[in-house]
Amino acid sequence: MSQFNFNSVIAVRKNKKIYRDGDRVMKVFNSDYSKTDVLNEALNQARVETTGLNIPKILEVSQTTDGEWVIVTEFIEGKTLQQLMDEFPEDKEKYMEMFVKLQIEVCKNKCTLLTKLKDKMTNKIELANIDSATKYELRTRLEGIARQNQLCHGDFIPSNIILKEDGTLYILDWAHATQGAPCCDAARTYLTYCLDNDFDTANQYLEMYCNLSGIPTRNIQRWLPIVAASQSVKNVPEERELLLSWINVQDFE
Repeated sequence: MSQFNFNSVIAVRKNKKIYRDGDRVMKVFNSDYSKTDVLNEALNQARVETTGLNIPKILEVSQTTDGEWVIVTEFIEGKTLQQLMDEFPEDKEKYMEMFVKLQIEVCKNKCTLLTKLKDKMTNKIELANIDSATKYELRTRLEGIARQNQLCHGDFIPSNIILKEDGTLYILDWAHATQGAPCCDAARTYLTYCLDNDFDTANQYLEMYCNLSGIPTRNIQRWLPIVAASQSVKNVPEERELLLSWINVQDFE
């Protein structure tokens, strides 16, 4: 087992902290995360490594002396696209284009050992606090559109993309990776912006994604009720009103 240096905190997330120790990064999970959750996240990332995409390599999965689980990966030097968009708002469109093109490239890959997106979304719909008729309509919709098996990141946002000085882009956080429809991945990104009340950027993203991918906007909109139902399972009170309005499948016909 490696010795860990927890002096340099680089990020704090709900239920976890991320530290840098030289050329490696340690993601430390609190007791809310089970061994199964942590090992599944590490396995997802290890599987995605086989695609050849630029992602931090898994170096180790271990435990602290307090029994908290730790995933150790390579440290990637650079700034996230979100940091760059915030620092240089005049270049936001340039960074957004880099972001969208990367997402399109990611979803051209396949990783057949990952969980199927259709199965994951079916489970989320069942867990959602919505009436049985709406669940049935969402399952029916999912059955009709979940026909692809491309690599989907599941949380593709600018803060998960690092731009190195040499121009190389690296993709972080593969905890939610699945194999499924790229349109769902795009719908998830769009939803994230909307939940942050950044509707201008959400619409900028959606327009650019559709223009660069050639995918009609309606194909992504068909996924919005499903990704909204999936997100609602997290039970964040301030999100519920917006999510429930999106879960109404008639709104996106």
